[in-house]
Amino acid sequence: MAKPFWAEAIEKNDPQLLQHMNHAKEFVMTDGALSAKVKILMGLFGDAMLNHSGGVKSLAAQARQKGATEEEINETVRMAFLWSGLPGLVIGTYAYPE
Repeated sequence: MAKPFWAEAIEKNDPQLLQHMNHAKEFVMTDGALSAKVKILMGLFGDAMLNHSGGVKSLAAQARQKGATEEEINETVRMAFLWSGLPGLVIGTYAYPE
């Protein structure tokens, strides 16, 4: 998976910050009381609510790699709709295959 543009910019300009961000991501996104798959779906939910279509698309792919079903992704998009209305639903559709 290609690095997002912002990660490339941080890597070029502040590699120490990127290293700290990666350590934090590794710490948070591993299986714990919540599975990594659930945490990724939570990220998808948040990105849909924040109008971040690229993040939704990327996180949906990551969730599928972790074994998320299409129904689990659908329910996550439904939650975004319930919590943020039509904008969350519209951006949530980026989780669906093209």
